[in-house]
Amino acid sequence: MKIRYLGHSSFLLTESTGTAIVCDPYGDAVGFSMPAVSADAVTVSHHHFDHDNVKAVGGNPVILDKEQGYELPGVVINAVKSFHDDRQGALRGENVIFKFRMDGLDVCHLGDLGEECSSELIEAILPVNILLIPVGGNYTIDAAMAKEYVDRIMPDVVIPMHYRVKGCEVDIDKVDEFVSLFDDESAECEEADGDIELTRDDVDGESTRIIVMNRSVR
Repeated sequence: MKIRYLGHSSFLLTESTGTAIVCDPYGDAVGFSMPAVSADAVTVSHHHFDHDNVKAVGGNPVILDKEQGYELPGVVINAVKSFHDDRQGALRGENVIFKFRMDGLDVCHLGDLGEECSSELIEAILPVNILLIPVGGNYTIDAAMAKEYVDRIMPDVVIPMHYRVKGCEVDIDKVDEFVSLFDDESAECEEADGDIELTRDDVDGESTRIIVMNRSVR
């Protein structure tokens, strides 16, 4: 499978036979524009301007925004209800976590997760090979809580999202604080441009890679 980081919390996930899914497309108010992409489906973790700009995605995709199971050619999707804050949704409402089974890999997009780490939620989303996790704080979990999620989920690959970059107009932190919480013994940290391709050979269950992806503009 291939992963392209579109910026903010948005990714393009492409299964080996071509099924394409865009997660959480954002609007221009974020501070930069969504790249022009097409997909078979769009997942929306919650209906805020920086996560539900579905009109920016071409291809007449099906919109997935509810807590239920879905199937696409070559892809099985499960959705898990969570909260956008640490007060059971009293501040910002609910958030939908999406789990994708693609090419033998379990990919989890946490959306704008804001609640503290609990055994119940961890059990609901396991197993996870590739974790797409917000780290910028303020509107989501912060770097320290994201680190706790990583420690408890123990994914093979972690890709941070929802953090401040040049041009960002959202009041969130940079990715540096999250990355600094890992040492050489706990995780390998690397940076990636463009698409990354991952297979079952990249998941051994024994180590964790932190991949900070640069936003694609194409």
